[in-house]
Amino acid sequence: MTKVHVIMKKEEIIEEKMEGNIAIVIDVLLATSTITCALVDGAKAVIPVHNAEEARVASNLIRAENHILVGEYEGKTIEGFYDPMPTILKDSIQGKHMILSTTNGTVAINKSKKANKIYICSLLNGKAVANTITHFHKDDSIIIVCSGSSDQFCLEDFYGAGHLIYHLQEKMHLQLTDSAKAARLFYESNKSVAETILLSSRVGEMLEKYGFIDEVKVVSQKDCFEIVPFFDGEKIIAGGECV
Repeated sequence: MTKVHVIMKKEEIIEEKMEGNIAIVIDVLLATSTITCALVDGAKAVIPVHNAEEARVASNLIRAENHILVGEYEGKTIEGFYDPMPTILKDSIQGKHMILSTTNGTVAINKSKKANKIYICSLLNGKAVANTITHFHKDDSIIIVCSGSSDQFCLEDFYGAGHLIYHLQEKMHLQLTDSAKAARLFYESNKSVAETILLSSRVGEMLEKYGFIDEVKVVSQKDCFEIVPFFDGEKIIAGGECV
């Protein structure tokens, strides 16, 4: 039976305890949603970094015409970088490496490096990720990492974790920790109101305030895409269609 645990924010990650497990990182608003959309829109790969300095170092290793710098820190776009919004990036990333720096999501991905495999999940591709886990990792322990926001719990990531668990339970028997049970119950109680949940979250309210309500609406859509991005320790690529 597959064990599933949910970590509520990236600050709770104990890197050594990731060893031997499968990690699934969620940052619904917006990093993992942006990554998923970028790969769907033709990005060659996404390179997740801790901060702007790391992003600039990484950019020196790739020809200028072959990459774009994308990032925010504490909700503000990094100077000289593209804004990490899915619809804004759509026409700029075809065939390019996207070097991405965010306050929470890319940090959570890098903190999960010791896991056996790291998948990138959002509402947009939750079912596809669940199908891949069911096919390849039935005997593994799963740690769902909610990225959170600057050491705070995020409602939208918890909802995303519940969405993923909901799909996993359709396919396999799970042993859920209490945090995983809570995420599942929260999702099942609010299954039909994803957009409302996202807009009522602290980050969702901030995005709406600054005029990005359309981005929230886009990423609140469920199970639109079949790609399953995974992090190989250096870059995130699409693993092809889910099985």
